Amino acid sequence: MAGIFTSLVALIAVGLPVAVALGVVTLIFLAPTPIPWTIVPLQMFAGMENFVFIAMPLFMIAGELMNRSGIAEDLIELAASVVGAVRGGLAMVNIGASMLFAEISGSAVADVAAQGTILIPQMEQRGYPRAFAAAITSSSASIAIIIPPSLAFIIYGAIAEVSVAKLFIAGIAPGVLLAGALAVTSYIFAVRYGWPTEGPFQLARVVRAFRRAIWGLTLPVIILGGILGGIFTPTEAAAMAVLAALLVGLLVTRRFSIFDLPEIILTAAKRTSVVLLMVATSFAFGWLLANQGIPQKIAETMVGLTDNRFLLMFLINILLILLGMILHGSAALVLTVPLTLPLVTSLGYDPIHFGVILALNGAIGQQTPPVASVLLTACSVSGCKLGEVMYYNKWFVLAMFVTLQIVTYVPSLSLFLPRILVP
Repeated sequence: MAGIFTSLVALIAVGLPVAVALGVVTLIFLAPTPIPWTIVPLQMFAGMENFVFIAMPLFMIAGELMNRSGIAEDLIELAASVVGAVRGGLAMVNIGASMLFAEISGSAVADVAAQGTILIPQMEQRGYPRAFAAAITSSSASIAIIIPPSLAFIIYGAIAEVSVAKLFIAGIAPGVLLAGALAVTSYIFAVRYGWPTEGPFQLARVVRAFRRAIWGLTLPVIILGGILGGIFTPTEAAAMAVLAALLVGLLVTRRFSIFDLPEIILTAAKRTSVVLLMVATSFAFGWLLANQGIPQKIAETMVGLTDNRFLLMFLINILLILLGMILHGSAALVLTVPLTLPLVTSLGYDPIHFGVILALNGAIGQQTPPVASVLLTACSVSGCKLGEVMYYNKWFVLAMFVTLQIVTYVPSLSLFLPRILVP
């Protein structure tokens, strides 16, 4: 068992892509056995024969189309009109805009790229430290991994063979809770340092902003409304989202033309291919782990530490956070699901609930070096050093950790909406 993980970590450490490292380790440890290597491509193809995976490139395309449509600016203005009157208003705007943009892109990195160039300079002009602006932009962007349409939920749903629609709905309440925790943390900073509001609340401004942002808000309505109404599956919802985003960009905002579509689709295809190759090789790697009985050995080891299910779940969360610090979100997800899902289900946890727990762990991993893909993107956009941003961001990570504990030990927070809304 130790040899498999040591080899995997070593290959990743020397710079081998995670997808390739998973495949190579699988082949190496199959070599001494009588099992033919042909099992690897068979497991890869068998794992990818899932209709839900079509949703991933479609959501990638929809996010790219909406990003280029100039919708981000309209969503920021809508958030400013609603929450800007609170002290530290621009920080609240940042969080609110991230929640809205999460409903479009499903990607935290896309959120930072779209909002960071707009909000970070504005926050600095109004007296916020640039490093704080980068920190709240980075942390709030990770809401995208929890609020639907979450790409992490699509991957988890396929690997764990659970309903993506239920996962989407299960992420809503924890996503709102996380946004609230980040908002409280921002408010404490704002009160301590005397940061300003964005002026009094004006209903007329909200109405004007809503009219401008109405097209950007159509995607969440299409995605969630269609799924909850039983009109189409999450994959079909992704196709409808692409159609809506295309019509908005071509006919309403007119920020791109039909001649830009090949470039947009190619960009989305590149991003999708990296993730899907990783997922495919993870199926073969997961098969190897199951064949070697490793999930059972890990379960026996952890149960040997304590028989308290709550303490065991806390230890699992710590393990997931540590993995998230050294692996990118999708890589950590595809590696940990085969290992931990059998254990947590044996403890009585619902697989839907565990999917939300995994997503929250992924959000923390996006903010904790050395990998910290979203945090590093925010540093790049803002021009701040990592240490400067972490001075503030550590408190947002703490807020995420507290949210993770609440979601872990209050299952109804994740499960009550799916039980009510999804048959």
